[in-house]
Amino acid sequence: MSRNNDYLCRLARMSNENNNIVEDMYLQHHVNRGLRDLNGNGVVTGLTEISKIISKEKDVDGNTVSCDGRLYYRGTNIRDIVQGFWSEKRFGFEEAVYLLLFSKLPDKAELEQFKELLSEMRTLPASFTRDMILKAPGKDMMNIISRSVLSLYTYDDNPDDISIENVLRQCLFLISVFPMLSVYGYKSFEHYHKGNSLVIHNPEKNLSTSENFLHMLRDDGEFTELEARILDLALVLHAEHGGGNNSSFTTHVVTSSGTDTYSAISAALGSLKGPRHGGANVKVAKMFDDMKQSVDVRNKEEVRHYLYKLVNRDAFDKSGLIYGMGHAVYSKSDPRADILKMCAKELSIEKGLEEEFELYEYVSNEASQIIAEKRRIYKGVSPNVDFYSGMIYNMLNIPYEMFTPIFAVARIAGWSAHRIEEIQNAGKIIRPAYISVKEEQPYISMELRK
Repeated sequence: MSRNNDYLCRLARMSNENNNIVEDMYLQHHVNRGLRDLNGNGVVTGLTEISKIISKEKDVDGNTVSCDGRLYYRGTNIRDIVQGFWSEKRFGFEEAVYLLLFSKLPDKAELEQFKELLSEMRTLPASFTRDMILKAPGKDMMNIISRSVLSLYTYDDNPDDISIENVLRQCLFLISVFPMLSVYGYKSFEHYHKGNSLVIHNPEKNLSTSENFLHMLRDDGEFTELEARILDLALVLHAEHGGGNNSSFTTHVVTSSGTDTYSAISAALGSLKGPRHGGANVKVAKMFDDMKQSVDVRNKEEVRHYLYKLVNRDAFDKSGLIYGMGHAVYSKSDPRADILKMCAKELSIEKGLEEEFELYEYVSNEASQIIAEKRRIYKGVSPNVDFYSGMIYNMLNIPYEMFTPIFAVARIAGWSAHRIEEIQNAGKIIRPAYISVKEEQPYISMELRK
């Protein structure tokens, strides 16, 4: 085995040494790296009706300037959607799913019928939990969910039919069971890898998605109304984001090949698992854990010094990042972060954690100034959705392993809408062009190779 490891190390070195693409080449060939231009704007790759982000607008002189971020689901401002169900003390995730899928807000009767349908679908095939989840426990929840989704293909009597009716059936089923796949996956991990007791709760028909999530996750199945409503709100805010995010784009790319729903959603899960996408909220929480171990967080000067150390690559993971700050699209503000900040404050009062909230608020204010100063960023740096979601999940006693799965439980709604839209409108496989920068090489016969 040692010989193989040495050989693999040599191969890795050779691979690195033979990679001659440097950053200047992207400018030379006019390639927008990461599909973003030099101003940070995304390269247009398609059309969508599902959602829209606005982060810039024209001023009175016709100049493009940053503005407070706005997010729309099917043309409706997310702030208005949240205000609608929050003020009436209703759960909003199911309503948001309906809007994303069918491009209209449901009336009371339509919403009740839709919730009943999701409730009826919220059941896994016989023995699936035992055979596919409990008998094959893993250490990564996103891999468990992805594996489970691929396994569900074999239980579907009509898995490859990509008619809209069949794909919608499959998507609604996945939306319904994602909380079960994520929670049961965590329960298997907790039991087999941590040695804790195995407690499995079945979902209850009369509970919403967020209520069922907390009911299944907690051993006693108990939760407060505020806990469930705030988790529900987090699900609404994570359900979709502009279409150009990595996992939604992945859904479009894979769907365009004509593959089945389970393969497309599994691919999106693989994208969301990445720390540059769905895994950032875990980094925020762990960064604050490290801060509390490194400095006296009651001393604002020590906290500020710690933030400078983060930017200077001298603290936490030495990445130079203050996690939860900044966004590829938003500059002045992320509307999702603004909404979650208010919820975090309310939940901190219920939990007796007001000082924790004040720490997060102080860090967000100071980090914006420090990043702008050290990185010479003039467009503005504000907290993104991951900044306060990590704090909220901590206050809900949700383990770190479940932070990204919660994102998936929400974003399956957006992925489903994008998959259906791609099937309805595209008709061509997505195949971008790459410029080869390798010169032609002659073939060398075996005896002459060195």
